[in-house]
Amino acid sequence: MTDAWTLTNPWIAALSAIFLWWFSTGIILWRVRRADNSGQDAHLWSVLLGLPLLLAGIIGLNETRADTSAIGAYLAFLSALAVWGWVELAFLSGIIAGPNIRACPADAPLADRFFRAIGTILWHELLLIALLIAILILTRDAANIFGLWTFAILFFARISAKLNLFFGVPRIHTEFLPRPLAHLASHFRRAPMNWVFPLSITALSYASYCFLERAMTASTDGTLIGFTLLSALTLLALLEHWFMVIPLPDQKLWRWMLPERKSQPQAMQTLHPTLKEKTHGL
Repeated sequence: MTDAWTLTNPWIAALSAIFLWWFSTGIILWRVRRADNSGQDAHLWSVLLGLPLLLAGIIGLNETRADTSAIGAYLAFLSALAVWGWVELAFLSGIIAGPNIRACPADAPLADRFFRAIGTILWHELLLIALLIAILILTRDAANIFGLWTFAILFFARISAKLNLFFGVPRIHTEFLPRPLAHLASHFRRAPMNWVFPLSITALSYASYCFLERAMTASTDGTLIGFTLLSALTLLALLEHWFMVIPLPDQKLWRWMLPERKSQPQAMQTLHPTLKEKTHGL
């Protein structure tokens, strides 16, 4: 009886989403930092040994297609996180990133800087798009849509964050950038505000409202838990966007659990001029 109540309690679901967001981010950062301290081969092995995570996520998404229970919502959510987590590990390891590995010149015009930035993340973005389409096809007409929505929220929130970093925000997060992606810092811009940020905040706020409204009017335990998980995830994405503006030490959430970097790569020692000060976070 107690276990059933716990699984269908929306507060437990919200706290679970927050914990999984924090813990999964920390584990990926920890593994990438460990590999950074061990050499490039360690990054490749991280990605290869992490393949079961990708496989488990895909199997989980398939197996929960018809499961409309609260457990089904949790498992679909976890499965989407597993797929996303492996892709992020592959990206931060520099294994699946983009063909451009050169730093962007400080005086590069906007159009040139945009195409250079696309080149640094091209393979990563194409993989995410392919996976989003694959999950959409896999869960088409499925009773359990929470895995698809979880991946979609992560996808569009990440695109929004990258656009904001490109056009410029007050707080740029580079402390956790690994060696293979040190050149990414040169594509970021520090600015008081950009035109994308208000659109991002509005879209994420509206999405949060919609998911919360669905959760509050849910007629089954499965939909209650599913939309609660989506609400919490979207609100976390909204919070991450505000971290780009509000001066809060969010990097402390994960810094304490990471090993010390053995030595700074040259690319990080010569950051882009606009990013030399107060850089932190991911």
